[in-house]
Amino acid sequence: MAFIEKIICYFDSPGPHNTGDAARIAVSRAKELGLSKVVVASTSGETALKFYDELKGSGLQLIVVTHVIGFTKPGIWEFQQDIADRLTGDGVRIVTGTHVLSGLERALSRSAKVGGGSRTDAIAESLRKNIAVGLKVAIECTLIAADQGAVGVEEEIIAVGGTGSGSDTVCVIRPSHTASFLDLQVREIVAMPRNR
Repeated sequence: MAFIEKIICYFDSPGPHNTGDAARIAVSRAKELGLSKVVVASTSGETALKFYDELKGSGLQLIVVTHVIGFTKPGIWEFQQDIADRLTGDGVRIVTGTHVLSGLERALSRSAKVGGGSRTDAIAESLRKNIAVGLKVAIECTLIAADQGAVGVEEEIIAVGGTGSGSDTVCVIRPSHTASFLDLQVREIVAMPRNR
């Protein structure tokens, strides 16, 4: 039986102050495993830039998953256009897709006419509350990236999410498409905020 000892990094608290460390950890683990893609969530583009700087020269492909247009305000994309132009100009793939673990479900559960929760809400809430918000984000971004063809379902990737803003959770995931959600595998949690 093979036993590989790996240390998980536990951040003292969630939040954007962990982004630099999360980026370094993501690059290090990707190299150790011989992986080629890092999927990172970024709302405004600031987190994407930090990962872009860390991945420069590493040979790793950066895939950025953003909020959909209209996530906070109808017709508005929160990602800064100048950052998008810079990143895409340097070959970074930016993926914008509907949030898999909320999207239409959120519209129904928040509605006074319909109300109530759903199985999708239960999955999202369980990931958020029982493990880490960043894990829910990393899984959701992986599903979105797979649905958009940015990652394959036969490969392992590094997926990174955060709590509110920035990054604080780094995982190794074997992706799946949303329609095959139960085939997705979180193979490692490399870093996350410690639950209190």
